Amino acid sequence: MKKALAVYLRVSTAGQDVKSQEPDLRAWARAHGRGSSVRWYRDRFTGATLNRPEMRRLEEDIRAGRVGTVVVWRLDRLGRTAGQTINLLDELRAAGVRFVSVRDGVDTSTATGRFVRTILAGFAEYEREVISERIRAGIAKAKAEGKRWGGKKAGQRYRLTDEKLAAARDLLAAGKKKAAVARQLGVSRSSIYRAAAILAEGQKGDT
Repeated sequence: MKKALAVYLRVSTAGQDVKSQEPDLRAWARAHGRGSSVRWYRDRFTGATLNRPEMRRLEEDIRAGRVGTVVVWRLDRLGRTAGQTINLLDELRAAGVRFVSVRDGVDTSTATGRFVRTILAGFAEYEREVISERIRAGIAKAKAEGKRWGGKKAGQRYRLTDEKLAAARDLLAAGKKKAAVARQLGVSRSSIYRAAAILAEGQKGDT
């Protein structure tokens, strides 16, 4: 059976409408669909989290082998940061799924598209390094001022402070792995999974 063409649309707030993205996407699907069925996925969640219902449905269809191509209006519709975007592109590549960004002229089935992916990977690495450097500076400043950052007193449970939660948010958004974030912030891996859940719930409340 011919795999479907998946069209993913996202707006950042409930007050916006995905219809502004649809004309370009429908035109691309008509020109390049070649008889494939077209599946539409529409989210109104912020790009600060990838915990989006339609994105999850798209990922399930990709894992099930039902999708051959994913099309978006623009790269920033896929993820808020270069790290998020490159992680998703890597997942698509591993699944053998073509990716197209209509407005950016990116098509991973072409040499130019693959080159753009390489550039994005460089930006993602730079993004992670900048965030990590900023967090290391914050930790050093806190320690110099006599504040506790990592570790715990005897008999005290690990506490996910507001500062650590903010740092975890930035690092996770930049595409850093949860285990690496836990090591950098001096907390348990379970604390970072809990932080990711807290952040996801917070984003749901914003929409």
